[in-house]
Amino acid sequence: MNNDTLSHYFPLFNADWSILIKIMITVILLVMLGVFIYDRYIQRKNQLLINFPLIGRMRYLFYMLRGPMRQYFGDETYYDSFEKLLWINKVAAGKNPYLSFSPTKPYGNQKTLFRHANFVKEIEEVQETFSVVFGEKRKYPFVAQSIVGRSAMSDGAISPEGTRAFAKGAYRAHFPINTGEGGLTSNFLSTLHCMDCSKEYLEFREGTWFAKSVFRLMKLLTNKEVAQRVYRKMVVRQKDRGTFIFDNIKLTYFRINWSVPLEHFPKDVPDGVPDIVFQMGSGLYGVRDAEGNFDEIRYKKVMAFCRMTEIKLAQGAKQTGGKLLASKVSDDIAYYRSVPAHEDLISPNRFPYAQNMEMFFDFISRLQELSDKPVGFKIVISDREAFEVYAKALQKRKEEGRSIADFLTIDGGDGGSATAPLEMMSKIGLPIREALKIVTEVLEVYGLREEIKLIAAEKVLTPDDVVELLCHGADFINIARGFMISAGCIRARECSGAGGKNCPVGLATMDEAKRSKYLVSEKAKHVANYHNELIAGVRSLLAVMGKTSIDELGMEDLIRRDSMFKNG
Repeated sequence: MNNDTLSHYFPLFNADWSILIKIMITVILLVMLGVFIYDRYIQRKNQLLINFPLIGRMRYLFYMLRGPMRQYFGDETYYDSFEKLLWINKVAAGKNPYLSFSPTKPYGNQKTLFRHANFVKEIEEVQETFSVVFGEKRKYPFVAQSIVGRSAMSDGAISPEGTRAFAKGAYRAHFPINTGEGGLTSNFLSTLHCMDCSKEYLEFREGTWFAKSVFRLMKLLTNKEVAQRVYRKMVVRQKDRGTFIFDNIKLTYFRINWSVPLEHFPKDVPDGVPDIVFQMGSGLYGVRDAEGNFDEIRYKKVMAFCRMTEIKLAQGAKQTGGKLLASKVSDDIAYYRSVPAHEDLISPNRFPYAQNMEMFFDFISRLQELSDKPVGFKIVISDREAFEVYAKALQKRKEEGRSIADFLTIDGGDGGSATAPLEMMSKIGLPIREALKIVTEVLEVYGLREEIKLIAAEKVLTPDDVVELLCHGADFINIARGFMISAGCIRARECSGAGGKNCPVGLATMDEAKRSKYLVSEKAKHVANYHNELIAGVRSLLAVMGKTSIDELGMEDLIRRDSMFKNG
C-alpha cells in the first residue's frame, strides 16, 4: 500500500508522515550505534556487553522484567497455589470466588487435612461473630471484635495513603490493626472527625473560603482524591502534609498536638477510630524523648488512642531491628519517629529494656501500670529449650504475685518482611505450626496457658489457613500478606525502595508520584471485604467440621497425610 492509497483512505496521511517515520528510524539506528560503540569500546565494567553489545542488553531487560512479570507467566512458588491469590483479589473486589473443578495444585504443599463431620451443620448454626478478650486482669481489657487482625506494618514502610486505606478498612470491618514499630501516626486515625474530639489536644489547618471553593469545584470536576490533594497543597506546608488528618465535613486538617499536657488527652479511646494495637520496637519510635530514651508521658498520650501494646523482640526472619532506607524516611516519618529525615534508619538489634528476662518483664509490668491496658510481646521460636526460659521467668513472676504478659505473638520463621537480610530468611526461626506446638505445650506444662492469649502469624491468606492455626492453639491470627494483596499489592517485591525501585501501585513507597495515584477509599472497601470473607469462610469450614464455635477446634481436627497409611 503506497502513500497515495493511504491518503485516499486516510486523508490525514501524507508524505510528511513517511518523512517523520524515516527520521525516527534514523534516530533509533543512531542510538543503537552509539550504544554499540559505548559497550564495545568505552565501558569496562561489564564483560558481557563488551562481547555482545546491544544483544547483551536484552538479558538485563528480561531480568528486570522477571520479578514484576513472574506473577503472570510463572509459578507463585512461595504460595500454596495461584488460586489463593486469585481468591483474595476476587473477594476483595466483591466478586464470587467459587472455583470450577480443582486448583492447579489440589493439595499444594499441604500435609494436613481437616476432619469433616459425618453429619455437617448449617452455617446458620455456627456462631456469627468471633471475639477475643485480651488482658482480662487489666483495668481496660481489650475485647477484639474479630479473630483476625492486620499484622504489624509501619507507616513509612507502607505509604501514608496505604496506611489510611488499612485504617479505614479496619474501622469499617471492625478488626484490629497493628501500628508496626514505626508507632502511632495520624494516618492510623484517619477515620477520626475533629467534631468528635476535644479540641484541646489538636492543632488545625483550615483553608480560606477560596481554597474551600477550589476543593468543591475540583471534587465536582474530578473526584475527591484529586480535590483533596490540591486542597492539601493550598492549606498545609510541604513538610507537614503527611502528618495531618483531613476532615471532609468541615474541610479542615488536624493532627494530634503532642506538646499539649497529658491532662488534655482523652481518658477513653475516642469514637471513630479503629482498634489500634501499638507496637513498640527497639527504636522506641513514637514514645522516645530527645535522647532516644523511653518517654512515659508520651507513651500515655499514645495509649489514649490504642487498645493494647505489643513489644517487638523479633519478626520472622528478621531477628534484627527494623530497617527503613533513606528513600522512605520522609519529613513526615522523621516527625513521627523523632529521627533525622532522608537518612537510613537502622534500629538496634536488641530491645533496650530487654537485657535479661527480669528486666524485660519488669518493663512489661511498667507499661501495664502506665496504660492500665494489656501488654504482650512478639517473638520467633527456635527450639523448646529457648522458649522454656521465657516460661520459667513468667511462672516465677506468677508465683510471686507479680503481673505477667497478657499475650504472646508468635511469628513463624517464614513470616514476610519487606527489608530483611537474605542470610536469615531460611535459617532463622521455626515455621509457625511447629512453633505453636512448642508454645502451647510449654505454657500448659508451666500452668500459663489460661493466662496468656496467643497470636499467630505467617503466610496466612485464606480461611483454611486461619482455621488450621486455630486448631494448633492460636487464639487470634495476624495477617500481613493477605491484607497487602487486598489493598492492591501485585507482588512486584520492590517494597524496600532499594536501588531506586518503588512499589508500582503506591502501597509500599514514599514516592510522591506513585502515592498520589493510590485509591484510598476504594482500597479501604477491598480491605474490609477481604476480612469479612475470611470470617465467612471460617464459618463455612466450621459447619463442615461439625463445629459451632472456634473454641471447639483442636489438634484432633487435623489429619496428617503422611501418617494415614503408616500401618497399611
